[in-house]
Amino acid sequence: MTIFSKAVREYRKACRENDIPEETVMTYLVEISRRERYDLYLHYEEEMPEDLEKEFRAGMERILQDEPMAHVLGYSWFYGYKMLVNGDVLIPRVETEELCAYVLARLDRYFPDQEVISCADVGTGSGAIGITVKLEEPRTRMTVTDISEEALAVARKNAELNGAEMEFLAGDMLKPLIEKKVTLDVLISNPPYIPQDEQMERSVVDFEPHVALFGGEDGLKFYRDIFRDCKQVLKERAMMAFEMGWNQRENLTNLVHEYLPEAETEIIRDMSGKDRILFVYLNIKHDAE
Repeated sequence: MTIFSKAVREYRKACRENDIPEETVMTYLVEISRRERYDLYLHYEEEMPEDLEKEFRAGMERILQDEPMAHVLGYSWFYGYKMLVNGDVLIPRVETEELCAYVLARLDRYFPDQEVISCADVGTGSGAIGITVKLEEPRTRMTVTDISEEALAVARKNAELNGAEMEFLAGDMLKPLIEKKVTLDVLISNPPYIPQDEQMERSVVDFEPHVALFGGEDGLKFYRDIFRDCKQVLKERAMMAFEMGWNQRENLTNLVHEYLPEAETEIIRDMSGKDRILFVYLNIKHDAE
C-alpha cells in the first residue's frame, strides 16, 4: 500500500506533465474518499486503504487520458446540488451557476408578489438550471425541455435525486412548449453557442455531446430559433435569460433587435470579466444596477 502524500505527489507530477491542473488530484481524492480535505491532510502520512488506492489510481489514469473528472465520478456539483452526468449531457459549468444566481435575483425583483412564476429551461441537458431555479425559488412552476430523450432521462434522475418537481417535455427547442400551449413568465436557456468550426479541448470534444455544444456556423442558430418563436410561449410581460459566448455581444444584441425590436436587453459579465449572460425583457422596465 502507498501513503496518501506519496500517491498525491505522484499524480500531481503526472498532471503537470499532461497540462492538467494539479488541484484535480486532491479534488478527486476528496470526492472518492468522502472525507473532508482537512481530514485527509491530518492523515497525509498514513497508508491509503487498499480499495481506495485502487479506485484512486484507476480514476486518475482515466483523468490523465483527458476524460472529465465528472464522468469518472458519474456526477458533478452545481450550486450545491449533486447532478448525475454522463456522455448524454453537458457537464454543468461554473458560469452557468452565475446565470442561475442572476435569474433568481431578477425573479425577486420583477415578480415579487406573484404566487406562481411559470418558467421553462429550454435545452435542459442534465436539468441543472431548471432544478436549481425550482429549488431555490419554490414559487416557480418549472418545465424543462430537451431534444434528447437520453438527456431527459438524466434530468429526471437528477430531479428525483434532489427532490425537484418539474414537467419534462421532449422536443426541439420551443416546439414542445408551443404544442402544449404553455405560457411563460420566464424562459431560461443555455443553448449550444460554439461556432461549428471552433477548435475545442479534447476532453470536451471527445466526451461531451456535440448537440449540446455547437450552434451552427456562427454559434447563433438556437438563439435565432428562440427569438423567432418566443412570443408563442411568453406572456405579454416576461423575461428571457441566456448563457452566451464571450464574443457574441454585438451579434446577439442585433438579433434581439431584429426579432424583438420592442425588447430591452441586458448583458452581464461573468467572474472572469467576460460577457456571459444575456437578459431580454418584454414589457418589463429594466433598471440598470
